[in-house]
Amino acid sequence: MPELPEVETVRRGLAPTMEKATIRRLETRRGDLRFPFPQAFAERVSGRRIIGLGRRAKYLLIDLDDGTTLIAHLGMSGSFRIEEDDAAEVPGTFHHPRFKDEKHDHVIFHLEHEGRPVRVVYNDPRRFGFMHLWPRADLDLYPAFSGLGPEPTGNLLDAAYLAERFRGRAQPLKGILLDQTVIAGLGNIYVCEALWRSRLSPKRKAGSLVTPTGRAKAALPVLATAIREVIADAIAAGGSSLRDHIQTDGSLGYFQHSFSVYDREGEPCRRDGCGGTVSRIVQSGRSTFFCPVCQD
Repeated sequence: MPELPEVETVRRGLAPTMEKATIRRLETRRGDLRFPFPQAFAERVSGRRIIGLGRRAKYLLIDLDDGTTLIAHLGMSGSFRIEEDDAAEVPGTFHHPRFKDEKHDHVIFHLEHEGRPVRVVYNDPRRFGFMHLWPRADLDLYPAFSGLGPEPTGNLLDAAYLAERFRGRAQPLKGILLDQTVIAGLGNIYVCEALWRSRLSPKRKAGSLVTPTGRAKAALPVLATAIREVIADAIAAGGSSLRDHIQTDGSLGYFQHSFSVYDREGEPCRRDGCGGTVSRIVQSGRSTFFCPVCQD
């Protein structure tokens, strides 16, 4: 499933085309994805102007000029592509070889952008993605957003915040970092990578990083920085294209080539002078990759 860096990469790829564009027509080629489309979906969206694109956790937010936000989730295999809305092929965009079978094109935004027609196509072979409409003023009340923690890219994520959430917790670090009420949008790949960067074992108890009086121990500022940096590095690389994720121009992300531990079981640790070997364990049903030598 695409994680936060992949969704942010998609947002950045779509923004130049979609922001300030008018939706001339919304075309839905089936009645549902993972869930049914909102009632009168096409009618409610057609004719609206897109005033901005945002993101919350792993959700794409398309803000419309009537105060409504279109909330889109990519599921496991969803992707967007941008096409000129005519029959002429445009190098690098139209029928790009990496794009998936067009029979899985389920939603098409027919836009007018800077006086020219353009299409933004949502393709989803497994149909685990979905789209909802929600009042922008009440986004915090959207069920999936209720109780979400701060973004891993924001200033709220610091050692003091982590100390507050970790204090007295016997839960392993890996599990608590995947808890979306603690940090929103942080997924399995990037938790493994951040823990490696901060030299912390995924099995270590979260509360062990906090003093009895609730103050952050020295490892917590390192962990907070590692989380922010690994997410920033992944966004800069276009995400991690492990199975289904592609960018809006059809290109793949490249952060998977920089993995230090994720999916590298049995390979040498990449930390200079470590000499350890990457191990894999299962925690809460998810694969965890770490170096048992330099992560403690």
